[in-house]
Amino acid sequence: MRESLTYETGLREECGVFGMFDLEGGDVARDMYYGLSALQHRGQESCGITVNDDGILTYKGLGLVNEVFHEETLKRLGGNLGVGHVRYSTTGSSTIENTQPLVLKYFKGTLCLAHNGNLVNAFEMRRQLEETGAIFQTTMDSEVIAF
Repeated sequence: MRESLTYETGLREECGVFGMFDLEGGDVARDMYYGLSALQHRGQESCGITVNDDGILTYKGLGLVNEVFHEETLKRLGGNLGVGHVRYSTTGSSTIENTQPLVLKYFKGTLCLAHNGNLVNAFEMRRQLEETGAIFQTTMDSEVIAF
């Protein structure tokens, strides 16, 4: 059985994205936590932070920012470059797999993706990509951006 992408209608928010870079090399996770907290009204379903220093570190979960992130978690997210996301789902189910940022590894390296909005032709793009052998890990429209 094929799962389809569906779009909800009506007034709603469409996620929140927060990015940060510390020119002096300091860790950004704690400031990103506060940035995502300020954007919490944009999405209460799930949240995540990805940072990069010598490697990519990601932490994400279902729930509010203050429920997902704790002091010890923020200490482990060391990196001077990061992107964070709070999600209100407009496509795809409410699962951990659909929590952003998405971290995707491919032949050129690693791509970190946080997206706010809807891709109007996502269903068609996804179908065409699947027909050529693409394998998707989520049910949301944002993943087709990676292809």
